[in-house]
Amino acid sequence: MKSTDIAMIILIASVSVAVAYGVVSAIPGLKLSSDPVKVKTIERYTSTIDDPSSTVFSNSAINPTVDVEIGGTSAKTSGSTGTP
Repeated sequence: MKSTDIAMIILIASVSVAVAYGVVSAIPGLKLSSDPVKVKTIERYTSTIDDPSSTVFSNSAINPTVDVEIGGTSAKTSGSTGTP
C-alpha cells in the first residue's frame, strides 16, 4: 500500500467518526438526563414464606405430570404404526 492510500483510509475513518458523533448527538432520546431518578427498592429481606394460592394449588387442579394418551394408542413404543 502506498502512503497516500493509508492517509485516505485514515481521513475516511476520521470523517466517518465525526459524522457518527454528530448524528448521535442530534438524537434527543440518546442524551443523558441531568435530573436524578428515584428507583423503588425493597425494604428488607425476610425468611418467611407465604402460603401458596389455593386457586392454583387445589385438589381439583390439573396435574401436569400425568402422562396423557390421545387416540387410545401408547406413544411409548417407537416405530409403531398405531395398530395393536
